[in-house]
Amino acid sequence: MNSNLLFDFIIDKENKTIRVKREFNADLELVWQAWTTAELLDQWWGPKPWKAETKTMDFREGGFWLYAMAGPEGEKHWSKASYISIVKQRSFTAKDGFCDENGTINPAFPQNLWESLFSETGKQVLVTVTLTFDHLKDLEQTIAMGFKEGFTMGLNQLEELLVTLKH
Repeated sequence: MNSNLLFDFIIDKENKTIRVKREFNADLELVWQAWTTAELLDQWWGPKPWKAETKTMDFREGGFWLYAMAGPEGEKHWSKASYISIVKQRSFTAKDGFCDENGTINPAFPQNLWESLFSETGKQVLVTVTLTFDHLKDLEQTIAMGFKEGFTMGLNQLEELLVTLKH
C-alpha cells in the first residue's frame, strides 16, 4: 500500500454514519470502472480469502448488484445494492443489505444508504464512501461484523488491481 495516499475511516455514532476516504493513484475513468463493473468488482471486493461473485449487475438508476461473498469452505453470504442515483464518474448512491440468492432482503441484518463520491485530486482519485444507517444498533452491528477490517482489505486489493490495470 502506498502510505502517501490518504486513508481515513470515521465512525460518527451521533449521525449514524461511517465515512471512509481513500485516494488511489489512478485516473478517474479507471477507478470508476473498478467500482461499477462486475468483472472488476469481483477481483477486489471483500476480504481475502473471501471472493465476490456477481450473479447480476445492472448499473443504472433503478438497477441493482446482486452478489455473494464466497468463502474458502464454499459458504456464501448474499448482498444486494439497489442503485438510487448515478452521476457518471462523480457519484452513486445505493440501498445496501444482506439478502438471499434471489435478492430478497433479510431484515434481521442492517441495511444502509451507501453514497460513493469520486473526485480527482491532482494525479490521484479520492473516493469518499458514506454509509448512513437508520438505527445506531445497525451501525454498531456492522462494525462488530468486521466491516472496517474487511473494507480496508478490499480497498488495499483495489489499489493492487489498479496498478495491474494501468500497465
